[in-house]
Amino acid sequence: MSEPSAKWRERLLYLISPIGLLVVWQILVELGFGDRRFIPTPSDIAVRFWQLSISGELAQNLLATLWRVAAGFVIGVVPAIAIGLLMAMFRPVWIFFDPLIAALFPIPKVALMPLLLLTFGFGDASKIALVATGVFFPVIVNAYAGAANIESIYWDVARNYGASSWVMFTRIVFFGALPMIFAGLRIAVAVAFIVLVAAEFVSTKVGIGYLIWNSWELLQVDTMFVGIVVIGLVGLAASALLREIERLVIPWTTQER
Repeated sequence: MSEPSAKWRERLLYLISPIGLLVVWQILVELGFGDRRFIPTPSDIAVRFWQLSISGELAQNLLATLWRVAAGFVIGVVPAIAIGLLMAMFRPVWIFFDPLIAALFPIPKVALMPLLLLTFGFGDASKIALVATGVFFPVIVNAYAGAANIESIYWDVARNYGASSWVMFTRIVFFGALPMIFAGLRIAVAVAFIVLVAAEFVSTKVGIGYLIWNSWELLQVDTMFVGIVVIGLVGLAASALLREIERLVIPWTTQER
């Protein structure tokens, strides 16, 4: 089988599990396993999805959530990668940041929302700051782990050829840590949506989290499930996008997958 067709087969296989879940869900509810008033079928959710799409309500809430996720993701990821790699290169940097990470990482990031609301107000800034805080820690840990596990021979060769710290950072440490960085990015995407949707439950009037919470209060269960399914689909799309970027950026690590 040719390489392009093999890749398309992999992409199709990637979609089997979510599609299979929807089919089983539809069949079980149709057979009476669950109250349809509280557990709508995927077809019911699809009808409501179409109605919300036509009215523009879904697009408005989704765009608000995506903007907050994207902005917070970039703000949190960029310094996390840089600091994580520097921790592997310079021991004083590691000594300074490691205890801070160990102390702050276990704190539930949603618990910081009241403090962020006091600092940044009830606008988008507090939600973006929460996302940035949430994605920072898994990315910095993975970036450090990836760089710290680079084989010592690469460090020795670079030093023997007189490579500067900048060359070491950009040519050896960064590329050597990329596989672990991408692993951290995939975790960070999930964390970003988790903390943001939780924050949107109580501190905003627009967003997928608000759509879910407001529909629950009004007992519009099909609308609530639309919000939940949309978050799942967006997360699936973001994960698939990161995998494709990883294939392009570091193809030598994905050839055998």
